[in-house]
Amino acid sequence: MAHDGAATGQRLLALVYRGPASQPGCPEAVAGLLAATPWNLDVRFTGPDEVLPLTARTLSHATLYAQPGGGTLDSAYRRLRWQRRAVRDFVHRGGRYLGFCLGGYLAGATPGFGLLPGDTDQYIASPGATVHDERDTVVPVTWRGSRRTVYFQDGPLFELDEGADARILATYDNGTVAALVTRYGNGRVAVTGPHPEATADWYTDHGLPVQHTLDLAEDLVAAVMRSQP
Repeated sequence: MAHDGAATGQRLLALVYRGPASQPGCPEAVAGLLAATPWNLDVRFTGPDEVLPLTARTLSHATLYAQPGGGTLDSAYRRLRWQRRAVRDFVHRGGRYLGFCLGGYLAGATPGFGLLPGDTDQYIASPGATVHDERDTVVPVTWRGSRRTVYFQDGPLFELDEGADARILATYDNGTVAALVTRYGNGRVAVTGPHPEATADWYTDHGLPVQHTLDLAEDLVAAVMRSQP
């Protein structure tokens, strides 16, 4: 499975979930992000009401599968649990999984696709969290050593097993992991709790100061698309 479309000139299929386990605006923001990267991606939506259903056959043609933000974990997993094996097999064979907020939760194990060397938990419930409820807001993180402010709505933190082979890209102020990239089988997984892909209207709709964080989202895509950590 080739992954460097930018180098080969070959367009690589990137699937973005859109359906009842997401919320309007979230899949579109991820699709817009992916279409604007230099990875020569052919971005298509997949889901129960899309031309491309989320199946093992559809995933077999893809390089990347992106799971955007959405509602609650339990509700989303009930809708996606039948695709768990297909997603796991896709990544294990060399595919890329990209998860934002709910998509980060779904990369975990309780419940989820089980793609991480560890699990997820609610950041808002962690000791020392700077946000304590489920409102749409912003959260400070340290991303590759730089202090940034990113859109946030009840996103996960990532708990890594001891000795886990993962690269931490960002941490919250309380030291917990906000974004990471890791391997799963022959594939790669990149997840984030906050929403660096958020567009300006996400902020203005909630009276928040607009933050320009697409460079962080692009960094997350690059981390999952590269062959090496």
